[in-house]
Amino acid sequence: MKIAFFDAKTYDVPSFKKYGEEKGIEFKFYETKLTEDTAALARGCDGVCVFVNDEVSAPVIDRLREEGCRLIALRCAGYNNIDFKHLGDSMPVFHVPAYSPYSVAEHAMAMLLTSIRRIHKAYIRTRDFNFSLNGMTGFDLHSKTVGVVGTGKIGRCFIDICRGFGMKILAYDKYPQDIEGVTYVDTDTLFRESDIISLHCPLTPETYHMIDDSAIEKMKQRAIIINTSRGALIDAAALLSAIKERRIGGACLDVYEEESDFFFEDYSNHIVSDDILARLISMPNVIVTSHQAFLTEEALDAIAETTISNIYGYLTEGTIQNKVKI
Repeated sequence: MKIAFFDAKTYDVPSFKKYGEEKGIEFKFYETKLTEDTAALARGCDGVCVFVNDEVSAPVIDRLREEGCRLIALRCAGYNNIDFKHLGDSMPVFHVPAYSPYSVAEHAMAMLLTSIRRIHKAYIRTRDFNFSLNGMTGFDLHSKTVGVVGTGKIGRCFIDICRGFGMKILAYDKYPQDIEGVTYVDTDTLFRESDIISLHCPLTPETYHMIDDSAIEKMKQRAIIINTSRGALIDAAALLSAIKERRIGGACLDVYEEESDFFFEDYSNHIVSDDILARLISMPNVIVTSHQAFLTEEALDAIAETTISNIYGYLTEGTIQNKVKI
């Protein structure tokens, strides 16, 4: 069994090699992303293993079919980068619906605490032996209202963390659950009453740009927005405008709408051509990390184990495990 592994990073390889060898699966690791031009690298392989920024468009799908691929294995939960309408039933798509929800939830809280307690600024100051506290005043999370959009596994983990801080919890989900201490409300109420808004929902046509000018107008002036899900949940131009006009308190972003052009790569010696991203990063009340929330040892191990289980089960027994259903 051979699988072409695209957009491979150094932290991906050990776990996939380990579990692949146990199951007799040979991974061909490629640093390049999957595109129409690179799809030919999958020639002779049973399938491809892809990540969030790989392109699985109609032309790519056609090329993979020509090369004899039988499956597409996502090593992530989201699948908005795949043209399912064009794909049809020609080959199954498998994903990792849950790896370590704690990793993402904990990162969301880490970003929030860093932002509101100015920890990133304190780190820089004290390294220069500047021990002034001017401009470092934050605020307590205790008794504040957090609005959680999406109460799947990650959202519920984030809720548990917020409960530990003594926060009041509002939530919105298309399919509400019975969660102790959580009040479900509509999005307008959540935007209007929350001090912190954290997004933990998938990207769909319904949730695309759910945070736009209209949503921001409903929010408190000091509201903090956290996004560790998908970049396009937020209209980045609208967010930048709100930050500049001081209509919200700040943003913590682990994802960005146009991240595929930049994230996971080193652009420290380049001029970033995306003006919105560059200006967001320059804002003192915005924290950006590069789709890092998932990156823990536990999560990487779980991702590899589940992805390989999906591949092995289908290729050896025809088992449909964690198939994406649209």
